[in-house]
Amino acid sequence: MKTFLFQGDSITDANRDDENQVNSGLGCGYAFFLASEFEKKCKDKIRFINRGKSGDRITDVYARIKEDIINLKPDYMSILIGVNDVSHELTMNCGVTPKKFKMIYEMLIDEIKESLPKIKIIILEPFIMKGSCTKDLWNEFNSEVRKMAEVSKQIADKYGFDFVPLQSRFDELTGDGNTGYWTADGIHPTVEGHQIIKEELQKVIEKYI
Repeated sequence: MKTFLFQGDSITDANRDDENQVNSGLGCGYAFFLASEFEKKCKDKIRFINRGKSGDRITDVYARIKEDIINLKPDYMSILIGVNDVSHELTMNCGVTPKKFKMIYEMLIDEIKESLPKIKIIILEPFIMKGSCTKDLWNEFNSEVRKMAEVSKQIADKYGFDFVPLQSRFDELTGDGNTGYWTADGIHPTVEGHQIIKEELQKVIEKYI
């Protein structure tokens, strides 16, 4: 049986239960929707694990690399990270600069590939929308998260990974100014927002599964 690992921050975490990886351990977001979709099609051929963790920056994902990535020996893995690297800097002065984000991201990938040379990795683009958490510093959020998105694309290109663009999709959907349908606060998607991530990631996963 193949293993697919979801990795990232609270958007991936989506209130998952650490103690129950069979059901509620997938959370209530895009990871759950995707797992439900593919388990109907590929029962007994693939299992899905979610190790996204609320509040994580790239440095935190790197700190968890052994326990929550390498030891799980996934055949496939998606990563959605970057918005907390910005938000923690803007609100708490403990974020990660784009330069350091790139350096740690590359270290993360290099170590994963060294331990799991056959793994297929999919990088999702970090994204931002206007909402209660972002409106007061919107220009800064918008500028810095897009820098993280560009770095994420560079990482995918460097290693030949699939890249899932999300910012342009949300930009299009919120063009009428109705961001509340897609995001709870500018950072965390609503159920409808999670469905968009699910749809975009599914296009890539279907190539492998």
